[in-house]
Amino acid sequence: MLQRCTATGDARWSVANLPTNILCHLVQLAREQRTDPAPWFRGLRLEPEEISDPHTRVSYRQAFEFIARAQRALGRPDLGLVVGRRQNLGNFGLLGLAMKTASGFSEAIALGMTFQRTTGALLDLDIDAGRDGEIAMRAHLPVPAPELLPFLCEEMFASCLMVARDLAGSCFAPLRVELAYPAPAYADEYVASFGCEVRFDQPRNALVVDDALMSLTFPTYNPVTARQVQELCHRQLMLDMQEQSEVAAAVERYLRRHLAENPTLSRVASSMHLSERTLRRHLAADGATFSALHDSIRTECAMELLRDPRLSIAHVGSHIGFNDAREFRRAFKRWTGQTPSEVRADADPA
Repeated sequence: MLQRCTATGDARWSVANLPTNILCHLVQLAREQRTDPAPWFRGLRLEPEEISDPHTRVSYRQAFEFIARAQRALGRPDLGLVVGRRQNLGNFGLLGLAMKTASGFSEAIALGMTFQRTTGALLDLDIDAGRDGEIAMRAHLPVPAPELLPFLCEEMFASCLMVARDLAGSCFAPLRVELAYPAPAYADEYVASFGCEVRFDQPRNALVVDDALMSLTFPTYNPVTARQVQELCHRQLMLDMQEQSEVAAAVERYLRRHLAENPTLSRVASSMHLSERTLRRHLAADGATFSALHDSIRTECAMELLRDPRLSIAHVGSHIGFNDAREFRRAFKRWTGQTPSEVRADADPA
């Protein structure tokens, strides 16, 4: 599947900017069923411990290959429905809190559309209000992967249903579900899951609801909290809009895990089964260098650690790979234009 799709030359396949939420749910499900998910990671430049790291981002190629392997291993044709039914607002992280503290259903849906990328969604959603009395949440494949369309629609629409019930009440049901693929053998599971009419072989993939829901207001509305959380969602979205190759993302993850050891280019290349020259070439194609990535991550980590006044400057330096505190101070000044003490003083509210 992936060989045929990547042959289209669509650059989006290898851009690593997707959170790993769905992959985490699949791994959790595998462990509950006593299935070893380790083989799903092979050849993907992704380690099992990395998918629960909020910094980790994967590409469509990695995510879709992972899902295909999980489907084969778990042997559940309705796997998308199973994963989607396990979702709730809490699984949506910051976006879930933003939707919960919105003024009403209409604003919550608008927030979901705006920040859908932060949840690791693998389909793109938009809103169609074309028919009287109906609102349709339409799902689109951003890259060609027709073999996975049933799983992706099942997971997307089932999770949307669970979130809508968190927001509008447990009795919520859509008007109907429309799907652009033939009815599978387990089509009755769709009706049982969604509690409404399900139409297959349709021209679109959509979850259709009564537009009267858009006037529903929430007693949990909190304008102060809502604004704070939406600002955090904006920041997270900006991070997820950055384009980075799978290789560069793998380098960053390795550096974060081994920062205190001050890993060299040679060591990182070896861990990825690449030559130093090949790794440099991959990074250069991203407009990056190993030293720039290393310094960027060290700066980010140091800035975070310096917020804790209990940590000495020497301890912060040691944590990011400096054995000598003076060497750390010089490097930090070169990176930021300030000394660690100045940054700490600026962060001190006193």
